[in-house]
Amino acid sequence: MKFIFKGYNSNLEKGEVLFNFGLIGEKNIDFTEKISFLPVQNKIPQALLKALLDNLMLILGISYWKLYCPKDIIIESNFLSKEQAEFWNTIYTKGLGEFFYKNKIDFRGLVNFPFIKGLETKPTAFLRKDRYLLGIGGGKDSIVAAEMLKSENKEFELLIDDAEIQRGVVGIMNKTPIVKKRELDSKLFELNKETGVYNGHIPISAIYAFLGLLFAVFYDYKYFVVGNEKSANYGNVEYLGEMINHQWSKSEEFEKLLNNYLQKFITPDLSYYSPLRNMNELEVVREFVKYPQYFKVFSSCNKNFKILRPDGLRKGKWCNKCPKCLFVFICLSAFLSRKEVLAIFGNNLFEDESLIPLFEELIGIKNFKPFECVGTPEEVKEALLEIVKKGEFNNSVLIKHYKSL
Repeated sequence: MKFIFKGYNSNLEKGEVLFNFGLIGEKNIDFTEKISFLPVQNKIPQALLKALLDNLMLILGISYWKLYCPKDIIIESNFLSKEQAEFWNTIYTKGLGEFFYKNKIDFRGLVNFPFIKGLETKPTAFLRKDRYLLGIGGGKDSIVAAEMLKSENKEFELLIDDAEIQRGVVGIMNKTPIVKKRELDSKLFELNKETGVYNGHIPISAIYAFLGLLFAVFYDYKYFVVGNEKSANYGNVEYLGEMINHQWSKSEEFEKLLNNYLQKFITPDLSYYSPLRNMNELEVVREFVKYPQYFKVFSSCNKNFKILRPDGLRKGKWCNKCPKCLFVFICLSAFLSRKEVLAIFGNNLFEDESLIPLFEELIGIKNFKPFECVGTPEEVKEALLEIVKKGEFNNSVLIKHYKSL
């Protein structure tokens, strides 16, 4: 089987780009993904626009390539040098680490992007205004990043998906956001139901990074900013000699790789960074609780953002069953009163006996750190020490269990 990056059709005045992919094998399948956005008025150098869309195509293609993980990759009108191809080999291999682990796929030597020997790709200079575009996910991290930019008197605007959680957050910030929309090909979801087709986690933060950089250029920003903290550098489990990290595309390693690639092959006048890079999860939460105006609108539960989910899966902004919900409940309980925490979640997660296995994974005494955007066992235990000291939850099932260990 072969996977083909077929190119794209863009109409900036209309505000859409269609990206085309294909699989060739026993049956041939074509895919089209649509990115929609506000019409673009700025004049952008053609070479820069091409570089941005070419590379965005490669990261968007990861959702379709992973269906069968074919070794044979084709890029029509290939634009990659050897160094660029090696970058993409790394992005796919490390970004899909959890996917490979869960599907028991041997990733060693699997991803080989084609390149043109001797090709030298030069970046395009394009002076930007000293402004910041911040991606808002709807959780505590991007909220803290926004408040940091505000406190530093940075000129910034917000980039969101058209999602209820994100709109609620930007409503509190009293800003009119730039809204993007990503429509995956429906055949992707149909194929995911078939046997012999792989499914699983993709490095969604890498996709958001390339989309954010594109919109930064579209609307004249010099920096695309995200809320990725230091704890994202911590991996989950070793597999085939590599540390698998659910949050790899939020890590410092990814940030450095992307900025180096950006400067060398796209434009030197654009940067990607996180102001939270030197903060761990608890430090971020300590900042977040200073802004109670967000308590009723924010959510860190990823079930809010699943593309396909059964109706009635949950009510409210928290499922109260996943590692992320339990982790954030623990962190907030270290800094807020019991009454404030229960007002946010609606339930006392420390009274849910079914969460004990997840709790033990979070504190590092069972299996390994959950495949979720959660902090390290050390951070969780630090939060629990504070919770025990405060005493408000000491009669709860999980806190009793923790004290008995």
